[in-house]
Amino acid sequence: MKNRVLFLLFSFFFFLQASAQCAMCRAVLESEEGQSAAQGINDGIVYLMAIPYILVGGIGYIVYWKFFRTKTKS
Repeated sequence: MKNRVLFLLFSFFFFLQASAQCAMCRAVLESEEGQSAAQGINDGIVYLMAIPYILVGGIGYIVYWKFFRTKTKS
């Protein structure tokens, strides 16, 4: 369990370094003098990519918590 948590934290903090442009976006943005627009496009694409994974992970955790937690007798 500890290894999974460490892997999750590691992958969460290092996914921001991904280069996420499509081929056409890269060709248009490479011709630009300053790379500020390209960096903004990369950040936006990675942000849009991360949100569904976070939502599905959260829903999966809730389902796991609801169905597989230990029941206490009251």
